[in-house]
Amino acid sequence: MDLRTSYQQTSHQLSGHGKRNVGVLQQAFAEVDPNQASDHYGTGEVIARFEQKMMQELDTEDAIFFPSGTMAQQIALRIWADETGNRNVAYHPLCHLEIHEEDGLKELHHLEPILIGDDKRLMTLDEVKALPDVACLLIELPQRELGGYLPPFVELEVISRHCRERGIRLHLDGARLFETLPYYEKTAQEVCSLFDSVYVSFYKGVGGIAGAILAGPKAFCDEARIWKRRYGGDLIGLYPYIIPADYYYELRKDRMDTYYEQAKELARRFNALDGVWTTPDVPVTNMFHLHVEGDVEAVATRIRSVQDATGIGITGYLIPHDGYCSTEISVGDAVGTIDEHQLNRLFEQFER
Repeated sequence: MDLRTSYQQTSHQLSGHGKRNVGVLQQAFAEVDPNQASDHYGTGEVIARFEQKMMQELDTEDAIFFPSGTMAQQIALRIWADETGNRNVAYHPLCHLEIHEEDGLKELHHLEPILIGDDKRLMTLDEVKALPDVACLLIELPQRELGGYLPPFVELEVISRHCRERGIRLHLDGARLFETLPYYEKTAQEVCSLFDSVYVSFYKGVGGIAGAILAGPKAFCDEARIWKRRYGGDLIGLYPYIIPADYYYELRKDRMDTYYEQAKELARRFNALDGVWTTPDVPVTNMFHLHVEGDVEAVATRIRSVQDATGIGITGYLIPHDGYCSTEISVGDAVGTIDEHQLNRLFEQFER
């Protein structure tokens, strides 16, 4: 049995909100009036109501529902480039647009990304201040590919002031924005106030089906709606995504503190094992990267053995490095279904 199959056959998982199956959709629609009208090519009550709600939650002038964050963020950077007349945009080397989108900015928009910082750490304030003339700086909170690190909030405030003084638009890749709030001890409005535009996801920590919100000034959003149509983002009906986004946002927005505390406790217990460590050592959100000494076959065998013995899924994949392997843990509702005895057994098995 391979590691992925072993993981899929477990009855509990450390990551996420449970297995992503059609039950996620059924739960969200359980109490929805079957006669409720659908949205229609980007218009209608169901989409307008959710956009208005998120506009207020983020304290922006406007907000638009997109079927994907990839679409939303490419459009955001294109708009800022057109407004400033500058084809250069800046972001971290591990930005989603750089490593997961097949050069979408270059091929579709002829924008030139400038990579800022090192792929082993967060960008620094000095590196931001040393930027050449760019239209927009994108900052991801938290930096997922590094394990969920966050810059200090006071540093974000300084970066925000610096960008505004230089006329650089500041965009927030806030796919996991809500997960950052317990560590920052800030509201979503306070974080978003530092940025000119904001993207948030509704299928990651929130656990919806798919979809995103892009928010910002009214003129920016007016232009983004045109680009959304150009991209084919105005599906005839987006309600299968909007209704779950709203449902699971309301269900989980106040649980982020719990996920954060659970992630810290899991990391503490993993770090107590020989040949196992996490980054960050102490998580700053509900996610962290888990590292285990050994080559990929040895580590996969070890994890598969633990999963098969306990019924608790740790991971279905590994990223091999020189002498160790890594995976990601992102805490949601699922870990709360594991009782203390089961969790203790997991770490006992891992230590063997």
